[in-house]
Amino acid sequence: MKVLLLKDVKGLGQKGEIKEVKDGYGRNFIIGKGHGLHATNDVIKKHDAKERAKEQQKKDDIARLEKESKELKELTVTIVKKIGANGALFGAITKDEVAKALFEQTKIEVDKKAFDIKNPIKMTGLFEIDVKLGYGVHSTLKLDIIGE
Repeated sequence: MKVLLLKDVKGLGQKGEIKEVKDGYGRNFIIGKGHGLHATNDVIKKHDAKERAKEQQKKDDIARLEKESKELKELTVTIVKKIGANGALFGAITKDEVAKALFEQTKIEVDKKAFDIKNPIKMTGLFEIDVKLGYGVHSTLKLDIIGE
């Protein structure tokens, strides 16, 4: 009996592989526990179609992220924050503030977890922040901090 594995099965194979197993093992364990499906032509065609759709979606996402990366490299986001008598900010600039300012000024939505602020920003000036967009796509965003 041939089965298409839906999950990794220890000692048998990885998700997406087609394996030849004994009938009882295939029906009772693999199919019975939901680890796989009987590998008929229809099942294999549907699985291949899903894999192609996933691959196409990934390519589309990467193209969209590369476009966003180019846009972010050209932008300068401005944040106005109160400063103390010594010229330092009250508190540090957070990733959440950067994400909100970016969305308000450009309508580009980036998750706050994507920003990589290596050192806390506690002074006014121009800073560069690394942005990890996903699928290995990185960008740099210029951040202008202005005191009020």
